[in-house]
Amino acid sequence: MKATGKLHDAGQSIWLDNITRGLLDSGTLQKYVNELSVTGLTSNPTIFDQAISKGADYDEGIRRLTAQGRAGEDLFFDLAIEDLTRAADIFKPIHEATNRVDGYVSLELSPTIAFDTKTSIAEAKALWARAARPNLFIKIPGTPEGLPAIEESIFAGVPINVTLLFSREQYVAAAEAYIRGIERRVAAGLNPHVASVASLFISRWDVAAQGKVPAAVEGKIGIAIAQRAYKAYREILASDRWLRLLNHGARSQRILWASTGTKDPKLPDILYVSALAAPHTVDTMPEKTLLALGDHGEIGALMKHDGGDAEKVLGEATRAGVDLDALAAKLQKDGAESFVKSWTDLLGVLEQKSAKLKRAG
Repeated sequence: MKATGKLHDAGQSIWLDNITRGLLDSGTLQKYVNELSVTGLTSNPTIFDQAISKGADYDEGIRRLTAQGRAGEDLFFDLAIEDLTRAADIFKPIHEATNRVDGYVSLELSPTIAFDTKTSIAEAKALWARAARPNLFIKIPGTPEGLPAIEESIFAGVPINVTLLFSREQYVAAAEAYIRGIERRVAAGLNPHVASVASLFISRWDVAAQGKVPAAVEGKIGIAIAQRAYKAYREILASDRWLRLLNHGARSQRILWASTGTKDPKLPDILYVSALAAPHTVDTMPEKTLLALGDHGEIGALMKHDGGDAEKVLGEATRAGVDLDALAAKLQKDGAESFVKSWTDLLGVLEQKSAKLKRAG
């Protein structure tokens, strides 16, 4: 059995961190479902930017939609929703077979409203209704401004992928926002089964810590951050507060490992995937990492509930002068700014491609 199958059987969902029209049209996504145990996917503006700028897969759609007067963000969301609803339909059998636990795709809100709580709430509701697929997550950053939007969206019954989390503390804040939304649904007599994942970004830690920590723990900081968050995750799942909600029919918000592609060429290409195997979690992998896992991957021992050696590794970083809380805040801030830049670039590419296709007739 391939390592992807072993990982799936161990209880972790494998999601693809990619979506393009070419993946759909060629049947490649369905192949990944059939052969590599992929059960969901995530998307972001950079992925769409590259697909639109480097190929012609979206040209027909752009011509059609611009002829209808669509432009800017509206044009992008039309194109993205066309792709993501097709992908959601591919994952629909998985979604139904797992009783709505798995089989999700994710659509990101405009990053320009990441710090605008009121607009994020309204846009999350509108986009989810527009897509009209129960197995579609709306991505909201777990920033301080995003947390009220997460709670309110969950209370409104909108499935949410909480993104841009970089520490145990940021994860716990997102989990508590989710729980508050579910508790409010219970109090209001509403169905508490509203899906969510909390996405913790891993590899960016090791990029940020490179040269700042002892050589013995270089390449290990991201995994240690994940282990620390996983311990908190297991504690939340076992808490009396959460167990009471299970009595009402709630389902847990799963933790999701994001940014699990290895960025340092000196490190193994499936470093993070191997280290983060754990039941009732999700790993969303870049296509290159997924293929590497299927080709030559090996799955080691499952993550320890107590966080393993996380505190020892992170203690080394702290003693070297790294302020982990400050770095987590910086990574989240930088991530939000990077998403805005990617979004601006994407809209620029769409505008250029629309103009080019219009000139070509």
